[in-house]
Amino acid sequence: MGRLTAIVLGAAAGGGFPQWNCRCPVCRLAWAGDARVKPRTQASIAVSADAEHWILLNASPDLRVQIQATPALRPRGGLRGSPISAVILTGAEVDQTAGLLTLREHQSFALFATGETLATLAANPIFGVLAAGVVTRQRIRPDRPFVLPGGLHAELFAVPGKVALYFEGKKLRTEPGINVGVELVCGARRFVYVPAAAGVTKTVLERLARADIVMFDATLFVDDEMIITGTGTKTGRRMGHMPLDGEGGIISALGNLKGRRILTHINNTNPILIDGSAERHKVEAAGFEVAEDGMEIVL
Repeated sequence: MGRLTAIVLGAAAGGGFPQWNCRCPVCRLAWAGDARVKPRTQASIAVSADAEHWILLNASPDLRVQIQATPALRPRGGLRGSPISAVILTGAEVDQTAGLLTLREHQSFALFATGETLATLAANPIFGVLAAGVVTRQRIRPDRPFVLPGGLHAELFAVPGKVALYFEGKKLRTEPGINVGVELVCGARRFVYVPAAAGVTKTVLERLARADIVMFDATLFVDDEMIITGTGTKTGRRMGHMPLDGEGGIISALGNLKGRRILTHINNTNPILIDGSAERHKVEAAGFEVAEDGMEIVL
């Protein structure tokens, strides 16, 4: 087995950056072409251990343009063919699953997810375009290792979170299996991807502590960011995302990790998107990196 390569296809939260209908202070900079901000598509990464078989971690609504921007994912081999061998879903939110519809042109691949996520897909007939004889849906139980095409070993693990917004109803539900992280193992090296987290349990923290690289949810800088900017009425925690700053935030929760820490799933309102901002300086001083589209990581 070779080295694990991860390519950041997108680093923004749902809606991308700038969001198509938003003129919050951060989006206004992007619309004006300010060099301090870089546009980002919705969060997903591609990983491989052999540069031949690529696995997507979530399929964002921006998947088609992400494939176009990533030479490693472009068609190869004969009239039709793709190096995308599998997709792992960490949940059933729109920004995690909508890109599956881009992969509907009778191309075989494996789809790995928890039973809860697969049940959500099965309940929506639109995902029937992924023909059962072509796309194999494999139910994965958290904390049980499985092997991916190309030889990577993987494990899903429960992370505090919530059901997809369109299933939420009036109550914030957080059943196990609704939201998961992914741990990938290549030889002695470990890579962990957690694009959504409402909190960090002791068990999750122990898993993160043994990883060489952690990519982690950085949706909002402060919990009431959407309310302050006038772009929403819910706090980050109510939406299933712990904030970066403040008591119990990501900066303090992950501050003692020894591995490389990279922030992803960044909302368009989050000022860490601005190079040179006080908020960017704060996360960088704490040892975090800010992901951007096209970023390549090799373990």
